[in-house]
Formats: sequence, structure tokens, C-alpha cells
Amino acid sequence: MELASIFSEFVTSTTFSDLSDKAIHEAKRRVLDSLGVAFASKNSPPARVVRSLFPSFRGDGLLLGGGNVSPDLAAFYNTLLIRYLDFNDTYLSLEPLHPSDMIGGLLAVNPNLSGKELIRAIVLGYEVSTRLCDSFSLRKRGFDHVNFLQVGATVALSSALGLNKEQIINAISMTLVPHIALRETRSGSLSMWKAGAAAEAVRNSVFATTLAKAGFTGPSTPFSGKMGFKSVIAPEMLEEPFTNMGTEKILETYIKRYPVEYHAQAAVEAALTLRSKIRGDITKIEVETYEAGKTILADEEKWFPQNKETADHSLPFIVSTALITGKLWLDSYDLIKDKKVIETMKKVEVIENEVYTKVYPSELPTRITVKTTYGSFSEEVRVPRGHFKNPMSDAELEEKVRKLGLDDSLISRVWNLENLEVKDVVSW
Repeated sequence: MELASIFSEFVTSTTFSDLSDKAIHEAKRRVLDSLGVAFASKNSPPARVVRSLFPSFRGDGLLLGGGNVSPDLAAFYNTLLIRYLDFNDTYLSLEPLHPSDMIGGLLAVNPNLSGKELIRAIVLGYEVSTRLCDSFSLRKRGFDHVNFLQVGATVALSSALGLNKEQIINAISMTLVPHIALRETRSGSLSMWKAGAAAEAVRNSVFATTLAKAGFTGPSTPFSGKMGFKSVIAPEMLEEPFTNMGTEKILETYIKRYPVEYHAQAAVEAALTLRSKIRGDITKIEVETYEAGKTILADEEKWFPQNKETADHSLPFIVSTALITGKLWLDSYDLIKDKKVIETMKKVEVIENEVYTKVYPSELPTRITVKTTYGSFSEEVRVPRGHFKNPMSDAELEEKVRKLGLDDSLISRVWNLENLEVKDVVSW
């Protein structure tokens, strides 16, 4: 079974009219969410670094906030803005993913792309990338989830740019075969590349898709070939997720309420609820979570985060800060060097609860127990707000993006996206 051929057939046989009203609305919610987090990260250190390169990469690629550079660098920059704060959407399965990362590339390639075609591209890209996450755990083999992101992004871009079946196969091949990303990006102390990895994946997708549309060819069996992805990287890859492709997987992804890695969303909720109950001086904090939460957010370096990239992946920092301050927002990362936070982190123990591991990812259970000189206090959250089983409302999403800096005019334009073009929603 060659997945590139299956995805090619899927793209060319699915139209906007095939999409449900729920899927269309959810795609608009993801555009709105992505624009909000991008706006709030536009002055981040990585964004400033990339902007310094703009004079050397002239072109007609469309930048979030306005302006033009080459399409591939525009895709990199847009995606970096969406990903940097670790506040855009998530999907959790055998492999985790932030599927809205691909929106950065879609907003870069064609200012006149219709809103309907943008929505269709997003829904198709989500469908493919999340099903890939259902098929295999890259993380456990030392590879990064952006390997699946870039395939979904290529599917979405192929839809947006109108590639034919053969061109789509070539685009997927030229994206996947030369660009296998390693999990070292998210191991230990993290760097700017935590966001850069997604940006590079989408940049690769834009370049490969553009090449394929112009007639450049790649290996015909990128997944199933003798030296293809399945043979070399994922021999245990499941086929079942691809036997009945649809357009509703976007409805199973999650929007973040707090600017932390998704496995910590429930921990923030539990800590904020618990804070009002605590009496006495804290002597110990036990955080029970599932395997992925412990492995990703509680390895040794996570007790001493030195930058924002590591801190938003640190259960000790996130829980300690929420308990101390009663909130978790972007300015919480100003407390990385705070003595009280550092001392509190030393009292944190993160434990894998095997019962929680067994129910993951249908639930994301986390229990925090705070032991004090007065007694012991516990709080459990099983499905955090923003999960598709406990979704944020449109009003809550609007509140989030307004707090991130978007004005009502842009919010209104996004809700009317199917009647507009990409150029109508990329300027702040």
C-alpha cells in the first residue's frame, strides 16, 4: 500500500461541498487561533532572527503581518510565529502533532487563494496528518512528529495549489524522502528549534510542492519502497487508519486554553483549582500523569528550565508557577529565574500512573497532590478544557485571541472566511 497514492486520490476527489458545516467551522476556528498566537509571538527572539534574513530572500510569498519574501521563507516565518508560543492546537494519538502548524504555509503561497479553498486544504491536511499519527509512534523510535506534519502540509498545499495526482505523489515524495527529522529537537533543554522544526517542515513542503507543480519528479514509492519510510523508519506502521479516509478528523483535535505543552493542560487546571484549597506550607507536590506526559515533560533538565522553550515543556515549572501565582499566561515565563518558583520546583515529583497510561489518549488524566504542614490536598482533571470532548466555545476562543492581541475586525473577517481570500486575513 503506497500512502502517497492514497493521499493523492483523496485530495483530487474531495471538494469543498464534501465538507460538513462542523468541519468548515472548525477550520475557521483553527485559522483564528493560529492568527492569535502568531500575533502574540511576532516580537519573540526567534521571529526577530528570521526577520533579519528577509533582505536576502526576496519574492512574493505572503508574510503574516504584511510584506513579502520568498514563499519558502514566508512559510518558515509564518509557521514559526504560529508554533513559538506552544499555544496552537494539538492532536494526541500514537504520535502527537500540532496540525495548525501547516496553516503558516497555506497563508504564504497565494494571496488570492479563496477562503473556501483554504478551508478545504486545511481539512484535508488535518485528515492526513492526524491519521498518520494514528498509525505509528515516531517519538518512541527517536524521530520527530514534524515528519507527519510535513506530509499533511504537502497534502494541504497540493490542494491549495491545484496539483494533479502525479504531481501530488511527487510533492509528498520530495518532502518526505530527503527530510527525516530527529526527536533530539525535544530532548532535554530545548532551543529555538523547538518551533523551528515545524517551520522547517512546512518550508520543505512549500518548496517540494512548488517543484512538483513545475514538473520536477521524486521517487514514486516514498512510503512503501524498499528504502522507503515504512521499511526504514516505521515497519510496524498500521494500515487501518487509511482504509476509510474522510473529512472529520479536524473535529478530534484540541485547542489550548493555556500556553503550555498539551500534556500539561490538565495539570494547570488542577493546580489552579487546588490553589484555593491549600492550607499550610508546601512540603511536597506529587504530579501523577500518563507515560507521555512524564516522558516529555519531566526528564531531568525540566526541573531547571533556562528558557521559555524548556519551561513550557516543564511540569515542575508549570505546576509550581500556577500554584504560586494563581494563573498561567505568557508573562508566567518571566518567572523562570524566580527564587520561589525554583524552590517550589524542588518539591515536585512526577509519577507515571499506569491506570492513566492505559486510558490515554481518550482521556488526559492528571492528579496533583500537595502535601503541607496542615495536611494533604488533591485535585484530578481527566479531560481539560479545549479537548474535543470538552471544547472551548467560540466566545472562549474569541476571548483568548483578543487577549493575545487580535482586534474585532480581524476576528469578524475570519468568521466570514469562505467569502474572502487569504490576503484579507493575513494583515494585523
